[in-house]
Amino acid sequence: MNPQEIFCPNMDCPARGQKGKGNIHVHSQKEKRWICDVCQKTFTSSKGTIFYRLRTDPQIVMWVIILLAYGCPVQAIVKAFELDERTVRDWHRRAGVHCKQVHEGLIENSQQDLGHVQADEIKVKAQKGVYWMALAMAVSTRLWLGGVVSRKRDLVLIRALADKVRAIALCRPLLLAVDGLASYVTAFRLAFRSKLPRWGGKRGRCKLISWPDIAIVQVVKQRADGVLNIDRRIVQGGKEMIPRLNKATKKGKGITNTAYIERLNATFRQRLNNLARRTRTLARRSETLVTGMYIVGCFYNLCDFHHSLRLKLSVGSFGYRWVQRTPAIAAQLTDHQWTPAELFAFKVPPPCWQPPTRRGRPSLATLQLTQKWSA
Repeated sequence: MNPQEIFCPNMDCPARGQKGKGNIHVHSQKEKRWICDVCQKTFTSSKGTIFYRLRTDPQIVMWVIILLAYGCPVQAIVKAFELDERTVRDWHRRAGVHCKQVHEGLIENSQQDLGHVQADEIKVKAQKGVYWMALAMAVSTRLWLGGVVSRKRDLVLIRALADKVRAIALCRPLLLAVDGLASYVTAFRLAFRSKLPRWGGKRGRCKLISWPDIAIVQVVKQRADGVLNIDRRIVQGGKEMIPRLNKATKKGKGITNTAYIERLNATFRQRLNNLARRTRTLARRSETLVTGMYIVGCFYNLCDFHHSLRLKLSVGSFGYRWVQRTPAIAAQLTDHQWTPAELFAFKVPPPCWQPPTRRGRPSLATLQLTQKWSA
C-alpha cells in the first residue's frame, strides 16, 4: 500500500485526483482503507474500480468479463459458474462504465498525429427497428479512436463520431477514408475547423477557418452482375496529398481503401453477438451496445497484441527477434501490454478541483486553496 500512488476520489475535496501530494495516509491496513488529510474522508482501495462493493471473488468477476469480452454467451457463463443472469449483466454494465472512463481518460484526452483515419458504421438488428454503431480508427497505430451508437444513420451520428476524432487529432496533415455516405463529408468539414480571433479588438463571433492539409476520400463499392466495382472520390484535398499521406502511414501500395476499419468491424462482430449479420440475439437497448463496445475496444487497444504492429529488432550476431505491440503501445500511450486485472483496477483521476463560482471577491482561504491544489 503506497500512499504516493493513491489520490483522493472525493469530488468535493480540493486535492482530488492528485498523486504524490502527501495528503493520503493509511487509515486501516486490514481493511485497506485510506484517509485524506484535506477533506478527512476515508475510502477503500477498490474505490474507482469495478470491484467496489462487490462481495464475489474478484478473480471470478474478472473471468466472467473476459469471457464476455471475447464473445462467450451469457447462458454458458451462467451454467459454468452457477451465477444468476442478472448478476452477470450487472458485472457487464460495471465493466462497460469503467472501460468507458478508461477510454475517455487515456485515449480521448490524448493528442495524436493520426495521419490516416478510417471510419465506418455497423448496422445492428434490434427487437424494434435497428441501431447504428459508427466506429473510427487510426491506420498507422491500429488505435480504436471511439464509437457512437444511435437509432438513425444521420448527420447527428456522424458528427458525434467526427467530434471524437477532432478532439484527439493534432493539426497535422490528415487523410480521412470513409464510405459513400454524404454525411461524412459534411461532418468532417464542420469538425475540423478552428476559431480565428478578430483583429483590433473587434467584437463579434470568431471566424471558423478550415484546417489545411485535410484530405477526404470516399470509397464507394457497388456490385453489378457479380463484379465488385470500387469508385474512389476525392471530395477534399489535392491528388498529390493522397500518396504522400498513405506513404507516411506505412500503408503499402498507396491505394486508399477502408480495409482496416472493415477488419475492425469484423473483430467487433466476432466478439459482440448482437452485431453478427445473422443472429437470434437481437439488441434491446442502446446502453447494452455501448457497454459492449467500450469493453471490446479497451481490450483491443490495451490488452491484445496486433500482428501487423510487431517490430523487427536486431540482436547482434544472434539475428533478430520480433517485439509485439498493442495499438496503445504503438500510439505511445503505454509502454507494456495491459492485463485484464490491470485494466479493471485502473483508476481514472477526476478533473482538478475548481472553487465554486460566487459573486464578489474570493476569500483569502479560497485563493490559498486554489494556488495550492491547482494543476
